[in-house]
Amino acid sequence: MFRSSRKGFTLIELMIVIAIIAILAAILVPNFIRARAQGQLTSCKSNLKNMATALEMYSTDHNGQYPISGSWSASNSINRQSASGGILGAYLKQMPTCAGSGTSSYEYTSTHNPDTYTLWCKGTNHVAAGLTDSNYPEYDAFIGLIEQNKF
Repeated sequence: MFRSSRKGFTLIELMIVIAIIAILAAILVPNFIRARAQGQLTSCKSNLKNMATALEMYSTDHNGQYPISGSWSASNSINRQSASGGILGAYLKQMPTCAGSGTSSYEYTSTHNPDTYTLWCKGTNHVAAGLTDSNYPEYDAFIGLIEQNKF
């Protein structure tokens, strides 16, 4: 008597396994994207804290005054109009870049009497982490890191 001893999966079984894998991927991929964006936001917040520390060191060396307002760039750590020549060389090893945008997209304002400053990220790629404001994360001289409500 002849008996077929073929072993394997049927087409239906293979389609069910592929469908289950596709459903799991559809659930997990958005979570991975959100986790990556949250990591980039945390990196940007860390950069702001490092730049704030550099500003405080600058202030200590310059009779409690902060550099004039401007934007941070790789060529001159505060701005091109700064009479101080920037603080990159003296207080930071290298110019931090926003992990979300990949550029040095930080802006800075200072006021005198009282001497204070506000520093924020101008990167636009933090929306994936759930942020609605384009000027966030933000760091203030008195408050520290300012938290923003997510949508």
